[in-house]
Amino acid sequence: MANMLKVSEAASLAMHTMVLLAKDPERVVSTHEIAETLKVSEAHLSKVLQRLTRAGLVESVRGPRGGFRCGESANGITLLDVYESIEGRLAAKTCLLGEPICDGASCILGDLLATVHKDIADYLAGTKLSTLANNITVRP
Repeated sequence: MANMLKVSEAASLAMHTMVLLAKDPERVVSTHEIAETLKVSEAHLSKVLQRLTRAGLVESVRGPRGGFRCGESANGITLLDVYESIEGRLAAKTCLLGEPICDGASCILGDLLATVHKDIADYLAGTKLSTLANNITVRP
């Protein structure tokens, strides 16, 4: 069951970055500052920021004081929006085995996988960046 909840490093980095930007949505923050705050690779962060920019979740600001800021209101962005901008649509996992051995009607886990998927999807869809930004303190 170790793989039941697997969030890629890129998706995790995107969610953390978006919460950091949502703390002050109008402020332009450099890639270097974000990477330093989150203690991650600037190169990996740059790739994640490119995907977030393409999705319209962040806005890239060029120039000597350039960087990134929220592309739309943090009140309207959910963790699910961020997750899906990196990973694609959140799909339900119907079997822990790579190749199912049953018809799904008599799974040894019952409806556990469906329940867990629904709980995760509901949490991500119901959690706004603005709420997280107001309740989480980021340590420098």
